[in-house]
Amino acid sequence: MYPCWVSMGIERILSSLKVYYEKIVAEGHENIKATHSTTLEITKEGYLTPRGTCIIGIRADKAASDLSSKTKQLLRTSGYKVYLLIIVKGRIDIAEARSDPRLILADRNSIVIRKSDYIDDRTVAVNADKAARDIDRTIVKDLTRGEKLTAYLVITEENIKNFIKSLKITEYQRARSSAR
Repeated sequence: MYPCWVSMGIERILSSLKVYYEKIVAEGHENIKATHSTTLEITKEGYLTPRGTCIIGIRADKAASDLSSKTKQLLRTSGYKVYLLIIVKGRIDIAEARSDPRLILADRNSIVIRKSDYIDDRTVAVNADKAARDIDRTIVKDLTRGEKLTAYLVITEENIKNFIKSLKITEYQRARSSAR
């Protein structure tokens, strides 16, 4: 979706935005379906059955309990926007959600983002604009081939969507100019 981000160095861009972020690395699996309509999950589990329709990555290096104390503090503070940047083979998709003071953040196996405001110990953000079924289908196809997933959990008071759109436009203009 935003291939220019990868070439520009995603962590450099996030740092320039002065947002707080945490990186999560996981793997795809042949049973990834990403068809769940209300949740999106990344898990530390090393396997996946076809019933796990919300899971987009396995063998993750972090779960909710592994997030830094600063990340947990911000996720539990009202008024923050939470973005999950999902990167697979240079393609990026972004889910936007919000923080909530009720978050428990204690699960040792999973990270879950929800469209609803339901909270359990796996939930890291609520009221998301995307669930697993809304993820770019090219990314999902690559994940079913076992490709590596890198995700950034970005927490900010600012709306960074406009910045993302401006990067996409800038990259489009650059590509058009070089094609002439």
